[in-house]
Amino acid sequence: MKKQQKLPQNYLEKIPAHPAHIPFTVDDNGIVTLAVENKGLANRLAQWILHKPKVSYIHLDEHGSFVWQCIDGGKTILAIGEEVKAHFGQAAEPLYERLATFFNILDSYGFVKWNA
Repeated sequence: MKKQQKLPQNYLEKIPAHPAHIPFTVDDNGIVTLAVENKGLANRLAQWILHKPKVSYIHLDEHGSFVWQCIDGGKTILAIGEEVKAHFGQAAEPLYERLATFFNILDSYGFVKWNA
């Protein structure tokens, strides 16, 4: 009996969610700031020797902040893209290439988790 191969999921059908370990704030202008705690031995040494901060603050731009606030753990990237398109119109183009790049960056830093 052959093992069934799992087909790769369409990236736009993935469902992003906020990880619990990354708190964030939204200012009056709608700009999101992520508060990322610098953990681990290398970071502790850098904090002690180089006086690096224990928490780094990542400020998202207008588009990134809007996308971040659309993430609810239930919407696909495709659905989020429709909201972005409705909000920003032509200024969001090339929409899905930008969203894919944004989510790849968030994923590479562990700033997003994926629901089924």
